[in-house]
Amino acid sequence: MFDIGFSELLVIAIVALIVIGPERLPRVARTLGHLFGRMQRYVNDVKADIAREMELEELRRLQSSVEDAARSIQSSVERDFNEAKSGLDELAAAADPAAQEQAGAPAAADPAAPAQSGGARQLDLALEAGAPPPAAKQG
Repeated sequence: MFDIGFSELLVIAIVALIVIGPERLPRVARTLGHLFGRMQRYVNDVKADIAREMELEELRRLQSSVEDAARSIQSSVERDFNEAKSGLDELAAAADPAAQEQAGAPAAADPAAPAQSGGARQLDLALEAGAPPPAAKQG
């Protein structure tokens, strides 16, 4: 703090002893010690506050950089998702007319019901209605 050597402290003590006197010197020294202690605590508190503010500012910068990175990742994922979705939609649109052409059935026909024989068609209708399948003949 101050660049005071031992010899300078000795001169200050002798002058204080002469000026203040031997009876009041201990009380003055105690008071100066208390004031010096308060000053040190105040300086330490200020240093700690400054250090906390610096750490807080650093944490704020870190938070903003993490938020920016999160936004960037989110936009990248959304962009990739939208590209994949549009690609799948294009594939579905391209595959839909091709499926109708392969079936060879007109658009009004039910593509889920292919042409079947009479017995198989009746079995399908019974199953759709919730009826149990007829017992098979053994013979």
